[in-house]
Amino acid sequence: MVSEQKRILTGIRPTGPLHLGHYVGALENWVKLQKEYECFFLIANYQVADYVDQLDVINESIIEVATDWLAVGLDPESSHFTVESLVPEHAELSMWLSWFIQLGRLQRNPTLKSEIDALGNKPVSLAFFNYPILQVANILMPKAHLVPVGEDQLPHIEMTREIARKINKLAGHELFPIPKGLVGRVPRLVGINGPDAKMSKSADNAIYLKDDEETVKKKIMKMYTDPSRIHATDPGKVEGNPVFIYHDAFNTNTDEVKDLKERYTNGTVGDVEVKTKLFDAINAFLLPIRDERNKYAQNKKIVKEFLQQGSSHSSQVAKETMQELKSALNLGY
Repeated sequence: MVSEQKRILTGIRPTGPLHLGHYVGALENWVKLQKEYECFFLIANYQVADYVDQLDVINESIIEVATDWLAVGLDPESSHFTVESLVPEHAELSMWLSWFIQLGRLQRNPTLKSEIDALGNKPVSLAFFNYPILQVANILMPKAHLVPVGEDQLPHIEMTREIARKINKLAGHELFPIPKGLVGRVPRLVGINGPDAKMSKSADNAIYLKDDEETVKKKIMKMYTDPSRIHATDPGKVEGNPVFIYHDAFNTNTDEVKDLKERYTNGTVGDVEVKTKLFDAINAFLLPIRDERNKYAQNKKIVKEFLQQGSSHSSQVAKETMQELKSALNLGY
C-alpha cells in the first residue's frame, strides 16, 4: 500500500533526556514538518546494545524521549511514535539488506569510523559495527521520502540511497523512494564546555529540555567563553564562542545580540551580562516546554499508550513493506 502523503522517518537513540542540541538540530524541524508529511518518529532502542548492562536506564529513557517529544509539540495523533523493538521487521529487513552492502563500504562510513575511534580500546561488537544497516532499514521500512538528521548522520542517508537504488533495480520498479536528508537550523550545537566539545550525558555539558530554572542558570553562568579574555575590558572573540553560538540559536532579540557582540569585541561588556541575557533568552524558550513536559511526566501511562499506538501502526506498515519486498525479490517461502 502506497501512502498518498509523503513520509518522514527520523529517530533518536534512548540514552537519556533530550537537550537543546536535539531541539535546534532536529526537533524544531520535526514540529514543522509533521504538518506536511506523515511522520514516523522512531526511538531506536535496538541501537543501544552497548548499554546492555543498563537496560533499566534505557527503558526509562524511552519514556523520557517520548515525554520530550510531546513537550516540544510533536503530535502522536497525527504522527507515529515508534519503539524500534516493538516492530521486529526492522531487524528482519536489516538482515536482508546486509547482503546488499560490502564490508568495505561499511568500513569507509565516516560516522561509524569516528564512533569506533571514540570507543578507544573498548571491543567493538558486531551489532555496533552493523548498526548503519539497521538505520537503512529504519528509513526504508516506512518508505520515507525525507529524513531530518544531524549533519554527522548524512553518510547514513547516502548509504540508504545506494541500497534503495540496488533494491529498486533488482525489483524492476521503484519499491523504495530515494530518500533525501535534511539538516536542522543549527547543524551542530557545541557543548557548554568548549567550542570543540560534543554534547554528551557523560561529559555533563548539555542543557536539557527538562532542566529547571536554577539548573539552567548554573550551567549558563559556568559556560566556556573566550579563554584569552582575562578582564571585561579586554577585547573578546565572538566567533566560535559557545555563549554567542547559543545567543544566535536561542535569543530572538537580534538587536540585543548584535549589541552584545559589538561590545564584547570592543571590551565594553563583561561575561556576566552576556551570560545573564543568554539565561533570560533560554529560560523564556524553555518555560512553555517545561510546563508541558511536567504535565506528561506526571502521566506516564498516556505516554506509554502513545508509544503503543504509534508502534502498532508502524508494525502494520512494516508488514506491508516486507510482503512487497519478498514478493519483488522472490524471498518468500
